Order: sequence, then structure tokens, then C-alpha cells
Amino acid sequence: MMPQQTSIARTGAVEGGNPLLVLRGVGKSFSNGVVALRDVNLTIREGDFVSLLGPSGCGKSTALRIIAGLSSPSSGALDWHKALGSDCVGFVFQEPTLLPWASVFDNVWLPLRLRGVSREAARPAVMEMLERVHLSGFETAVPRELSGGMKMRVSIARGLVTKPRLLLMDEPFAALDEITRFRLNNDLLELWQDERFTVVFVTHSVFESVFLANRIVVMAARPGRVFEEFAVDAPYPRDETFRTSTDYAALCRRASAVLSSAIHSTVGASHDDH
Repeated sequence: MMPQQTSIARTGAVEGGNPLLVLRGVGKSFSNGVVALRDVNLTIREGDFVSLLGPSGCGKSTALRIIAGLSSPSSGALDWHKALGSDCVGFVFQEPTLLPWASVFDNVWLPLRLRGVSREAARPAVMEMLERVHLSGFETAVPRELSGGMKMRVSIARGLVTKPRLLLMDEPFAALDEITRFRLNNDLLELWQDERFTVVFVTHSVFESVFLANRIVVMAARPGRVFEEFAVDAPYPRDETFRTSTDYAALCRRASAVLSSAIHSTVGASHDDH
């Protein structure tokens, strides 16, 4: 019997799903001597919503960039599911990184355009994603006409327009106000439930990790490493009722305690790896 990761009450959820990606002993060192990652072992399964939680400098974003193929590991290996192609991964950066001169439609079309898909051929997919992120009617707007939350919605639509199996998100909501952040958290979970992709989500926020993820991977720094991993044993869908529940508060306390231990371990490890 497969190990149970968490209780997930959602249609099409994968509980203890097949491995999509396995990081085996992954390390990353830079030419200046900084050890960004050391011996990271992590399994990402089909249907997971995994949060990488940790202090600044613990290698969360470095790990995400290695998974995305934007950086190469110095040691170790990434084992991908054999059925995956090179176009299976979408990426949402911390900043929206939109083309300032291009319309919302053209920004979302960009990944398909780079694959040779014409504007007209891409129209159904682009319009569908704009509807899914609640931006119908804004397809002709340019980024300067949008709020911060709307720009991030465009970025999410762009990351999902190719229907990736795995979506990587690097602190996408960190710069947004709390109300906008909550709304985008809700919308992201709705998309995840409906589209059935896998998510690896980097954040500094305990509260965001607990609300979104079914698994939290707490990382420590100097060197960047996995400190502890645990399941968020709360059913989906999650909404404002969950945010104000005693279960949510208890899970946040647990995650905070683990994060505090990880930060403390960072202080102890810093002298060994300086």
C-alpha cells in the first residue's frame, strides 16, 4: 500500500501519487565559495502542492531554478518521470516580468508564440486562461494599466497557458497587500483543483504555506538543505472558514515551530560552512 501523504478531499486528487520528479543528493556551490544547497533529497509527486518554506538564503529559489533547468546542480541528480517532455514545466517568478509594451493577450500568448503557435491558433487557450484568472475583458490592456494583483494574474495565466504538468512559483505574492494575496491564494487553489497540475511554491510565509500546501518542506541555510518535511492534514477545498479554524491555527503553530528550529540550526551550521 502506498504511504498516505495527507487527506485530500478533492475530485481527481492524487494521494501518495506517482513520483513526478526526484531530487537525489542535489548540491549547488558558486564560484565565490557559497554553498547554496547540499545533499537535497526531495520527491515531488503527481498532484502535490508542495511548499518550500525557509529563511532567506536557504536555497529555496536556487532549488526551484535547478528544477526549472535555469541552473545546473554542482552535484547530485534530478530524476524526471520518463513520460515528461521539456515543455512540462511552467514558471511564475517573484515579479510578474511582463513585456511592458505588449497587451495582456500578447503577454499570455508569449510561451505559445515561442513554440511557433500563431496568434489566432493560440486565441482559445489564451482566452480560456484569462477567464480562469478573472481577467476577461482585459486582453487589450497593457501592464501599466493594471494593479499589482492583476499583473500577477497575467503572469499565472502565462505560466499555465501551455498546460504544464508542473508549475514552479517563486514567492509570487510576496509584494502584494494582504487582501490581494488572500484572493490570489484562493484562486490558485481553485485552478490547482480544476487543472490537476503539480505545484512547487516557494514562500517565507508560514500562513501561506499552511493554507495552500498539502506538504511543507522546511529548509535551513548555510548550507541550504531540507530540515524537515511534513503533511498538512487538512482537506480541500480550503476557504475563509479554514483560515479562521482551530485546525489552521494549530498547523501554523507547528510549521512556525519547525521553521524556528530550522533557523536556529542555521546559526549553528554557519560556522561549519563559512
